[in-house]
Amino acid sequence: MTKLQEGELAPDFESTTQDGQPLTLADLKGQRTILYFYPKDNTPGCTLEAKSLRDGKAQLQEMGFRIIGVSPNTEKSHQNFCAKHELNFTLLADTDHSVAEAYGVWGEKTMCSRKYMGILRTTFIIDTEGRIEKIITKVDTKNHYQQIIEALK
Repeated sequence: MTKLQEGELAPDFESTTQDGQPLTLADLKGQRTILYFYPKDNTPGCTLEAKSLRDGKAQLQEMGFRIIGVSPNTEKSHQNFCAKHELNFTLLADTDHSVAEAYGVWGEKTMCSRKYMGILRTTFIIDTEGRIEKIITKVDTKNHYQQIIEALK
């Protein structure tokens, strides 16, 4: 599994948004990006994290950020998630988990003694040139946008 470090170039990716539009890392060049990986739409922790970023979007935009969430869910699932929780940012449908693998966040997890592969909740803060500024691995789902702001101070 890839272990990315702060200061490295972020891996390029190609995926589709909840609206079926293609998106690559190159499309984001020139703007700061919050690329956050979460396990699944409409689960308690993922919903709290998405709502925190939704509520903090204006402040994060003032800092020059675009927010992009990534999970293995389909475009349709993302559309429903956005509609249900009034999410105001882009979600990527990483159904083949190629983006998660490129960022080293597709790994083994354990729940109730059962091992399975899934997203390791992680946020990458990427600068205007495509370099990783910060990596947050211990995500505070309820207060994530404030956690990002604190991490950048």
